[in-house]
Amino acid sequence: MIKRLFLMVSLLLIVGMISSAQDFGFGGNQQSYRQAQYSHKYSDINYAGDSMAYHTLDVYLPQGKRPKRGYPVVVHIYGSAWFSNNSKGAADIHTICAALLDAGYAVVCPNHRSSLDARYPAQIQDIKAVVRWVRGNAKEYGLDSRFVATSGFSSGAHLASLCAATNDVVTGRSGEVEMDIEGSIGHYTQESSRVSACCEWSGPIDLMNMDCGGLRPDKEHSPEAVLMGYVFMGHEDAYRLLSPIHYLSPRTVPIMVCHGEADQVVPVCQGKELYEALQDARVPVSRLLLQPEGGHGFNMYSEENLREMVTFFDKARRKRCK
Repeated sequence: MIKRLFLMVSLLLIVGMISSAQDFGFGGNQQSYRQAQYSHKYSDINYAGDSMAYHTLDVYLPQGKRPKRGYPVVVHIYGSAWFSNNSKGAADIHTICAALLDAGYAVVCPNHRSSLDARYPAQIQDIKAVVRWVRGNAKEYGLDSRFVATSGFSSGAHLASLCAATNDVVTGRSGEVEMDIEGSIGHYTQESSRVSACCEWSGPIDLMNMDCGGLRPDKEHSPEAVLMGYVFMGHEDAYRLLSPIHYLSPRTVPIMVCHGEADQVVPVCQGKELYEALQDARVPVSRLLLQPEGGHGFNMYSEENLREMVTFFDKARRKRCK
């Protein structure tokens, strides 16, 4: 009982720290690229048709003349080890999002249910609902529904890459385990949740091999075990359905992998394994960016790296919208 109480207090402290931070992602200070510039911000829009804060999102529109077909969209997801349900205001606004806005992309930053609110696959169902909301409201907000991409940091990168890897996957299956990946959240279930590309930053990708062969010091209370409600051993098929790497195929959309080689929270082997799997699956136009001194949120967001992200999305958009 005391151990369980200690765990809950620790998780609540983490959530409070994340929610109160405005320029910090989970894992460290993300040095600002520059102050985000946008023409308009729509705040706290509920995408699920309920009254829950964890089902709200913010829309940022770039400055400059609106394109004839509307702004291309990137849905960017905050990192929190899946512990926070209300950190969209801390979602790398002055780094990743600022660079995307400068390049003419509209940015949508959603909240999602945390691991303390609901077990997986609730979190990916929320992100799928966000993409459907974007398409259902594209005309009202001046968005180009032909190009909707995902981005994210840490656990947000996991959800971003999982969303991209599960295009057209309604039900995930592994062995005797089935999970509802698509879900039916919100009023726009007739819209597609497909995305055109993904850029993931420092994400856990293979939850079956989180430490790349090493042993977790506290498997029972690891973030992924809290998310699932059970440990990996004995539930291998369920963890496979949590892992974006499980869903890759030649039909997978381009994914850019960004990881720091000095990351002590999510090992760099996760990013390397994802890129190798993308190559093995013959996924076109994918990209690997390794930062030698990059940590988990540290030394990753140079102007050069952010330009590479924008170039990646631009190439994917030209191919998608030509």
